[in-house]
Amino acid sequence: MPELHQLFENNAQWAKSIKEEDPEFFEKLAKQQEPEYLWIGCSDARVPANEIVGMLPGDLFVHRNVGNVVLHTDLNCLSSVQYAVDVLKVKHILVTGHYGCGGVKAAMSDKQVGITDAWIRTIRDLYFKHYDELSLLPTEEERVDRLCELNVIEQVGNVSHTAIVQNAWHRGQKLSIYGCIYGIKDGLWKNLDVTIKGIDQVPQQYRLQPLTPLR
Repeated sequence: MPELHQLFENNAQWAKSIKEEDPEFFEKLAKQQEPEYLWIGCSDARVPANEIVGMLPGDLFVHRNVGNVVLHTDLNCLSSVQYAVDVLKVKHILVTGHYGCGGVKAAMSDKQVGITDAWIRTIRDLYFKHYDELSLLPTEEERVDRLCELNVIEQVGNVSHTAIVQNAWHRGQKLSIYGCIYGIKDGLWKNLDVTIKGIDQVPQQYRLQPLTPLR
């Protein structure tokens, strides 16, 4: 596969540099996976989760999709959340969007992009929900960036509404959900201050009682 030659060369150099710094790194990594963080982010190639927060392999459990969307019907995302919370026992869920997100920008337009239109439909709904606020912003870039923030806030709420997360809280597991956003132009990762740490912060209509066995 000559077209992948450079990638294999890059990998060899990367592995070599890691082993030079810590000769036992990969041996230790192979024996365990104990991340404290679940990262739910966008698929955008410019947003590398580990590098943004300065972490090595094994430090983050990562789920990514177009627009960092969390849907109650998406078994892919929910499986990642369930495994991270129930099996890995992560303590922090980092919902991270980024400014200038192409998925968010597409959701604000009436132009078709394909099957992705169905995926970003909830972002489009969010756009019209906040249309009056967004229309006051003077530039398209500002409107896109603000909707990127609003989308993160919405997804933080969606994570907190899952039975997976609420059952963890019911059994006393410490688990916090954070909404963050990354700036591609400056490389900075920002907290949007919408952290949810318990079921008491979830609106009443989304709260679930503890799971009881069926009789």
